[in-house]
This record gives sequence, structure tokens and C-alpha cells, in this order.
Amino acid sequence: MSSWTCDGVPKDGKQYPGVSPHSPQTNTGPDCIICGLPREAMEPGKGGTPKPGKTVVAGTSGSGKPSWLIPVIIAIIVLILGGGVAVFLLLKPQDQAIEPSPSLSPSEPASTSITPSQGQSVSRGEKLLLSSTPDKQAGADAFAQENWPGAIAAYQKAVNPSQPDPEASIYLHNAQAKQAGNPITVAVAVPVTSSPDSAAEILRGVAQYQTEYNQSATSGRPLEVAIIDNSDPTMAPNVAQEIIDSPDILGIVGYGIDPGSQAALQQYENAGVAVLSPLTSSFQGSTLKTIPIDKKEDELLRNYLQAVGKTLSEYAAQQKPSPNIAIFYNSDSGYSQQLQQEIINSLPEVQGNLIQQIDITSPNFDANTVVSNLQNSGANVGILALSKNKVSQGVDIAKANENSGFPLLLMGGDELYNADILVQGGDAIAGIILAVPWSFSPTDDFAKDALQSWKGRVSWRTATAYDATKALVETVSQNPDRALVFQQLSNGITLSESTTDFNLFDQVPLVQAVRGNQGPKGSKYQFDPLR
Repeated sequence: MSSWTCDGVPKDGKQYPGVSPHSPQTNTGPDCIICGLPREAMEPGKGGTPKPGKTVVAGTSGSGKPSWLIPVIIAIIVLILGGGVAVFLLLKPQDQAIEPSPSLSPSEPASTSITPSQGQSVSRGEKLLLSSTPDKQAGADAFAQENWPGAIAAYQKAVNPSQPDPEASIYLHNAQAKQAGNPITVAVAVPVTSSPDSAAEILRGVAQYQTEYNQSATSGRPLEVAIIDNSDPTMAPNVAQEIIDSPDILGIVGYGIDPGSQAALQQYENAGVAVLSPLTSSFQGSTLKTIPIDKKEDELLRNYLQAVGKTLSEYAAQQKPSPNIAIFYNSDSGYSQQLQQEIINSLPEVQGNLIQQIDITSPNFDANTVVSNLQNSGANVGILALSKNKVSQGVDIAKANENSGFPLLLMGGDELYNADILVQGGDAIAGIILAVPWSFSPTDDFAKDALQSWKGRVSWRTATAYDATKALVETVSQNPDRALVFQQLSNGITLSESTTDFNLFDQVPLVQAVRGNQGPKGSKYQFDPLR
């Protein structure tokens, strides 16, 4: 199927409730990844009638009712935990600026014109993708020469207890697995080049589970993890072919919603390689299963953002009855535009008023001027529906809000949950409310283990990466065969316990920036669960 462009404005004369105009988005599947319109809606004279049993409303499942399914990385599967409903999350998809589709569309099988990426985007320990130190480089050199004792010794030095390095930890366990022989191998796709901080957060969760698995007496074959840098969408098909040509890699966690990821996911599907990603995963009851990439009814990101919009608007209404809301968004991000729309959709339920929508990518955007005008317009809530690469603009808005005497209650989504906003924001971000899939709790076993392992609080990306890796590895370890893993996940697996303990079917947990000494270095603030 060739690519097509959607702007949220139907061209077929049909009505699609809940769909609003948005910046042009290139799609390769049957439905728009931002608004959910079918391809036919963009073709004048074509029948745009929704599929039987499906109402095209952003944020709903095929039944027309919210399914509140959660995607990953970031960033992302739902799980039942003993004693109550918990949520286990796939990595939330990595949000990227809207770009043209690569030459290979998702519906096309891999062709002979696709060549491997020469290994520049994949590593098991023979090359460094994140930070480099002399010990890490020595480990990589030894690993490349299949000198397993040398690689183990060097990577053991690189795993500095005072400054834990998840990449070094993964490569250390990989070298030990190679030396032991006959490992089971999975891969994780992370945005190493485009977002190294997010990649490190994800890899902490992967490394933590790998350590636990390999140290377990009942683990059997040791676990090896290949790291994929999926930052460049134009290289995604080539990298996918490299993974496909490595038959020992039995499954993958990661990938996002950008066209490059969609092309790669279609290749994996054609080759029978299981991938737990937001576009290929579905959850029903306590069963997780993979689905064809063109089956959009269970698309997770849209439903997650619907839950985020609902949670943020309800909290705003609790603090400011009939809230007057301004939404800040960036039009170069599908994530941001979808969250913006879900917030708007949620306002009637709380008698909220939309005062203004502000595109921060506008050439004449000035935070001080905008906040001053909003104050004069009676706005009392500002929701930052921004992608993670717009943290500095979010800080500018917070500082402008501080200079105006804090007229706006500031809120936002999980993309702003990072160290930069706490460090750069200073007192201006005091009290900001964010909706995130998981938050640190000192009584949570996973959080306590992670705090000890990584010498600091970890993020929701770490927790969800741990859970996603656990689900895949449990499946792979039972059937260490690529075809069997693909078939088992296609049929569905029953999930075991997870790290998260929140009911996201109705609300996404909220955190607040408060003073504390457990935040990142250089900040006097930390994110605590909002009680």
C-alpha cells in the first residue's frame, strides 16, 4: 500500500464524529495515526463509511467505547496484578517529527534492494551506542574479537556502582551469556541518537530484568539483549532486515508510530518475527497478543492519550470548577496533536472552556506575551501537550507563568516527565502536574530495587521497559524458536505479575513537582505521586 496524507478534513462528504483538522500527516496504514480517519476519507467521491461495527471517533475502540489501552516509550500493555487491577505497559512509541514515508511502505514485503545497515545501528556489545569510557571501549574491543573473558573483565570495570551504566550492564551480561554458551536472544529498539536520555531510561529497565533473569537459578539458558538504535526512520527498513537475517534474535520490544517504524514492523510481520510495539499489540482481559499492523481498532496510543486527556481535564475541574483552559502544543508532533485533541474532547464532560490553542512552533510564539494575553482572557489552566523535544519551551512557559504571578495551573503529559524540566525549570515548575503511567513509591518493591541498582529514582520508562522485556522473555524462554514465539504471541499469552500497580482504565496516575532531595542532580525538586 502506498503512502497517503491526512489533514483531518474529510474529502468524501461523510461525517466522522470527534475528528478535527490537524497538520498534514503521512500514513502508510489504512487509518490516520493522528485522527483515525480511513484512507478513503481523503479521496473525493470515495465511500468513507466506517467499517461495520466501527465508529471513527478519536480515542475509541472498535466498539465505540474507550478501551483505555496503554502504549510505551515512550514511550507504551495492561496486566492483572494479584489483589487488584494493575497496568503493565509496552514501551510508549517514540514520538518523532512528521516526516515523509521511507521508500518501503508497510504493506510491501522486504525486497532484495534492502541491505543491512552494516551493523552501525545494532550492538550486542561489540560497539558502543551510548556514552563511552576507556573500560567500556576495552570491553567492546574484546567483545568484537570474541574474547569473552576480556570483555567480561572490562565491562565489569565499566559497571561502576557509583555511576551505574545500563548499556555496560547489558553488554556485561551478554559477554557472560556468550561465554556460557547457547543464550536466548531478544532485542530492544530505543532512540539512542535522537534521545539518549530516554534510551538510557529504557535500557535501565531492560538491564534490570536481564540481571534478575540471569541471576535466577531457574532461568535456564542465559539472556542476551541486542540494542537497536531506531532514531533514523530512513534506516529502519535496513536495520529491520539486519535483525531478520539474525535468526537467533527471537523477538523485539519497541518501535514507534512513525512511518519508518511502520515499514520495519511490516517487514518483521512478513518474516514472522514477533514485536511487542504499540502498533502490533492488543490486550483483552489478562491476555496479551500481537496483531497485524494494519488492524488499527486496538491502536494503543490513541486510547492512552484519551485517558491522559480525561485525567488532566478532571483534575483541572477539581481545582478550578468549569476551568478555562489553554492548550500548548507543537504541530510537528503527532503525539502532541493527538493529546491536544483528546483534551479538547474531554472538556464537555467537566464543563470546561477552551480559551485558546497555542502552537509553540509558530515563528512569532513568545511565552511571556502568550501567558500575559491568556491572563487577560481569563484562562486559569495551562495544559502543556508537548513532545519530549520541547521541554525547553515548556520551561519558558513555566517561567513566564511565574513572572505573571502564577495565573495558570500548569499541567502536562508524560513527555515532560524528565530531569531537564526539574533542573532547568527551578522554582517556576513548582507544583506542575503531570499524568504518567507509573510513578516512584518508596514502598514499591520494583522502585526500591531500581533505586538501589541505579542510585536514584527511575522513571515510568524504566518501569514499563522492565515489564515489556519480562513479558517477551517469559514467552521466548518457554519456546525458544522464532516461529513458535511469533505464533504464541499471535494466539495470545496470559501475563504474570508486573511492576505497576495502578488502574489506568479510568485515570492515569498524576505526579507533582515538589521540593525534595531525591530529584536529579542540580535540582531541588522531584516528582511525587499526587495523593
